[in-house]
Amino acid sequence: MRSVVDNCMSNHAVELPDDPAELKAMIAVLQAENAKISATLRVHDQLVQALRLRIAKLQKLAFGKSSEKIEREIEQLELALEDLLLAVAEGDEAPIDEGQDEPAPDEGSAPALRRRPRVSDVTPRERRELDPGTCCPDCGGDLRVVGEDVSELLDMIVAQMKVVQIARIKKSCRRCERMVQEPAPSRPIPGSMAGPNLLAQILVSKFDDHLPLYRQHEIFARMGADIPETTLVGWCGRAMKTLLPLIERIEADIMGSDLLHADDTPIRVLDRSLRDKGLGKGVRQGRIWAYVRDQRPWAGAAPPGTVYRFAPDWKEEHVLNHLANARGILQADGYKGYAKLYANEPDDGASRLREAACWAHLRRDFHDFWASTKSEIAREALDRIGKLYDIERDINGQPADVRHAARQKYSLPKVLAFFTWSEQQLLRIPGKSNLAKAFRYGLNRREAFSLFLADGRVAIDNNPAERALRPIGIGRKNWLFAGADTGAETLARAMTIIETAKLNGLNPQAYLADILDRIHDHKINRLDELLPWNWTPMAAAHLKAA
Repeated sequence: MRSVVDNCMSNHAVELPDDPAELKAMIAVLQAENAKISATLRVHDQLVQALRLRIAKLQKLAFGKSSEKIEREIEQLELALEDLLLAVAEGDEAPIDEGQDEPAPDEGSAPALRRRPRVSDVTPRERRELDPGTCCPDCGGDLRVVGEDVSELLDMIVAQMKVVQIARIKKSCRRCERMVQEPAPSRPIPGSMAGPNLLAQILVSKFDDHLPLYRQHEIFARMGADIPETTLVGWCGRAMKTLLPLIERIEADIMGSDLLHADDTPIRVLDRSLRDKGLGKGVRQGRIWAYVRDQRPWAGAAPPGTVYRFAPDWKEEHVLNHLANARGILQADGYKGYAKLYANEPDDGASRLREAACWAHLRRDFHDFWASTKSEIAREALDRIGKLYDIERDINGQPADVRHAARQKYSLPKVLAFFTWSEQQLLRIPGKSNLAKAFRYGLNRREAFSLFLADGRVAIDNNPAERALRPIGIGRKNWLFAGADTGAETLARAMTIIETAKLNGLNPQAYLADILDRIHDHKINRLDELLPWNWTPMAAAHLKAA
């Protein structure tokens, strides 16, 4: 754009009109062009800053502790960038060229400002034919088809409410006068007029899209349905009660796994008793735990899933209760509440759970120290751990025996060298420094950090559990706190079924709608058929049976 303006200025520098009006018009054109250039430059500057913050965010996710400050900076910058791009688009009169479909950009690449929208193959298509007729408009001769030009328009069907009237026709026998009538169909909530699709919409909007019920009330009102908030609350509660047997089956199946990932995050909970006593703002901090089964990295047979559990505080008794029946391997951070689970039992001297440590947590400790001090020792620690991750990328998705063989050949020497080097560095650095704490954290848990070398099923880090907790972080920005402990428990159960459905590649709204529509008529001893990894939609199930 700058070259166009430069050419324009150079051309007029040689031959300028004498008419003042023409000169003013030329100046106005140049000022308009300059304004566009300035706006474009501002956009580019904002984009550069946005990309820098995105990189910093990725680095934080990979190496550092979570930071609400950087999250807020990113949000503010993205809003500013969006406004600038909107202003530029509003003033742009050139035809939009969305181009052709492009491959998804690599993870670290800059986001594309404009590309052709990608639409799923399962999205409904509607064909509208514009037929010129059968007669030539010039000579009246017969027209024949020689081809067609096809373009696509992406449109949306606006969501709308509908009332389904269920008419149960009464008939009487002409011979015996017997009255015949079909029985009333089961409803997701007995006695309620809430349909399964509506309930699924409400649940997913609240617990997955983090849309509070009062906002849903406003949305439904625009659709012509005035549903009181109290009614929405009742529907949510009763729908969750209907789903409870299925949620309990999900929990039992996942928690019975012999390899689990675990992590927790804080959640604010209203406590009116604290306010009544004059203690703070009436809000206390609870915890949400996530327990994840994900065997996809080693091609395991068990389906993925996540169980969420709420606790009013961070006491170890909650973890001990959650994992009371767990046996096998637990991959988690260094939370002291897990210690009793790793301790040897007095009966047989064996531990209930073996500890698998998370190399990502250890790496973050070194990264935090390097970021603040630029320590060469911390930098070398990061490089050494990074080489382990290079090996992991090559074997991700491979069977456990393949992963084990590769780790024994390539990772084992590097791990042994890392711990030997760590012992040497402890003799060179101040014992009370954060760098020394990081080294001691790794050395004290050497066996736990080495478990992934002996078992190909074990991951190098606890990222599956950390990913499972990200929706909680997103939700906190929308609902700020849970209304009570019972509300937080409902949140945990709802996320268990929704996130497990998503992990199994399901549309959670379609899944919940189908389940709510049929669960009352489903035999209790066949409830496993409705689990996310076993589920077949009702229509498909009928076709299969036929």
